[in-house]
Amino acid sequence: MMTSEEAKLYKSIDEILWNDWDPIGVNDFGDDARDEYYGYLPQVYQLKINGATKTEIANYLDLVVTDRMGLSSNMEHCLNIAEKIVSLNN
Repeated sequence: MMTSEEAKLYKSIDEILWNDWDPIGVNDFGDDARDEYYGYLPQVYQLKINGATKTEIANYLDLVVTDRMGLSSNMEHCLNIAEKIVSLNN
């Protein structure tokens, strides 16, 4: 079970993935698609708490975009998102 601080960090990462990363643009459809990125959240959370660098997190996000979603790479965007995640307090 997560502590309240861990849960707060997890939720903050979830909000970044939903509001800022959103590679397929589903947050435009409202809460019906709110769970779209939940499958990637545990890995991003683990990277964050294990002290991953911005580049390591961005590489994971870009891999998801290209490998799992079949979209074109946008490393600059992934680096921007990773910067937000790295800067969160944990």
